[in-house]
Amino acid sequence: MSKTEAPEEQNEQGEQNDLGAAGAQLSTAPKEDAPNLPALGVIGWLRWFWRQLTSMRVALILLLLLSLGAIPGSLIPQTNVDELKVQDFMDRHTTLGPLYDKLQLFDVYSSVWFSAIYILLFVSLIGCIVPRTWQFVGQLRGRPPGAPKKLTRLPAYTTWRTEAEPEQVHATALALLKERRFRAHTAGTDAGSGAGASVAAEKGYLRETGNLLFHVALIVMLIAFAAGQLFKSEGGKLVMEGDGFANTLSQYDDFKSGSLFDSGELAPFSFKLDDFEGTYQKSGPNRGTPRTYRANVTYSEGAHGPEKKKAIEVNKPLEVDGSKVYLIGHGYAPTVTVRDPKGKVVYTASVPLLPIDQNGTATGAVKVLDGYKNKSGKKEQLGFNAFFVPTFAGEGKGQMFSQFPAPDFPVLALSAYHGSLGVDSGVPQNVYQLDTRKMTKFKDSKGELFKKRLLPGETMKLPNGAGSITFEKGMKEWATFQISQQPGSGWALGAAIAAIAGLAGSLFIQRRRVWVRAVRGADGVTVVEMAGLGRSESAKVPEELSDLAALLHEKAPTAPESAPESAKDTDPEASSASDSDPDVVPAEGAEK
Repeated sequence: MSKTEAPEEQNEQGEQNDLGAAGAQLSTAPKEDAPNLPALGVIGWLRWFWRQLTSMRVALILLLLLSLGAIPGSLIPQTNVDELKVQDFMDRHTTLGPLYDKLQLFDVYSSVWFSAIYILLFVSLIGCIVPRTWQFVGQLRGRPPGAPKKLTRLPAYTTWRTEAEPEQVHATALALLKERRFRAHTAGTDAGSGAGASVAAEKGYLRETGNLLFHVALIVMLIAFAAGQLFKSEGGKLVMEGDGFANTLSQYDDFKSGSLFDSGELAPFSFKLDDFEGTYQKSGPNRGTPRTYRANVTYSEGAHGPEKKKAIEVNKPLEVDGSKVYLIGHGYAPTVTVRDPKGKVVYTASVPLLPIDQNGTATGAVKVLDGYKNKSGKKEQLGFNAFFVPTFAGEGKGQMFSQFPAPDFPVLALSAYHGSLGVDSGVPQNVYQLDTRKMTKFKDSKGELFKKRLLPGETMKLPNGAGSITFEKGMKEWATFQISQQPGSGWALGAAIAAIAGLAGSLFIQRRRVWVRAVRGADGVTVVEMAGLGRSESAKVPEELSDLAALLHEKAPTAPESAPESAKDTDPEASSASDSDPDVVPAEGAEK
């Protein structure tokens, strides 16, 4: 039984008190007694606190607080997701930043206050499920109670007179109810109520089972979520065509994990990016939308596992030993060759550039760290700011931004610097950005920064014979992958499905009871009474009782009325009216 139904349960219990045992135990909701505050001692206060914690009101408050607490985690940058965004937020908000940091709003899901709400909700659910489970087991082992003394007080009621014997009616009703999958038995005389023998039946236990299943599934989901957060690992890796990756900590470009994660638990596997396939819609409103977007890889499990082929696509990851490899990005890596003043090749590589729009426009930096000497023979470092477009619009056709994501007309724009890149300072640098604080510009004839646009195969010669850089033909592509290992995801999925099934059962299945009583009247004719009681008001109970009454009426038809012969002769409809099927009437309209 879901906690959110407790108010309804309390109202129903109040209405069913007048029905005695017939209306009892249709719910497993715990009864709450008002605490005697002046007489409470330490144990009393602990008991009262426990009852409040496991009550519906507190559970709703905790659920509301958990939902509200998750809002900052969606709106405010989180440290475990992107530390750079958090630092940028703090730099831009000098007042809010420190306040948010003290309130742990940059680490919502691992904060003390969010964990407290999470744990209290977990305890509340357990405190609700355990006693209700024992109550439900007791109800399953018991039998439906006998019929109340006055069946006319029940919401659905019908009666008729029959010539069949009471024992015969009871036996027929018992077989009929069992055939309709009711738990039924013949109840003896109830000395307390004064009622005679009757058939008592009950149905709809799956409703309570659904409620318990829903609560248990919530607990499993909470446990699975907690395990996933504590033991998870997640990292990113950019892989060039022809290059590979081994699942070790040193191979990641960035990596984050749960507080209980052990790096020795990384699944042993490796893969190589054979090639990336990307095709795009060429016309229409969806121009530029990917039609094919896949990374073809060769992977192997363990250190010496056999090689296997796999195409990784969006939402179709590579799964290896509990780890999933997702394709999350793609870009281009123009191949450049740098030569010194003597024409000696000092650098050649495919340089991955970072996309800045959906059409593949990308920026980055080419850094020549070693091997270069200027005309004077002095060692220097070279740096080039790079701006790349896979499809150039052409000279005089707007700014240099790509018009299409495919490499139909690639152009590489470079600007040149020389000096020190600052890589020896010990401060980490962004591989896509050039630190020019200790560098000097190469200048053109006008004294401006020397820069040039290159097509594949073209060369930019540096001023004063300082060397050159060539944009080679045959550039490579790269793909970025996210490697995730999150235990408990399967349990969470199974629990979610079970929770939906349990909730559906608790909403669409109704717990109800049916009683059949047959008593011989003073004139020797048997009076049959049928009544039904549901856990909540519903039109289905009268409808079901009407169907059952019609079936029972076929076996025990209405007895003919004993009327004077003259009345029968003058009123031919009297006999047919007495033989009509029984109707289910509400309590107020029932025969007394």
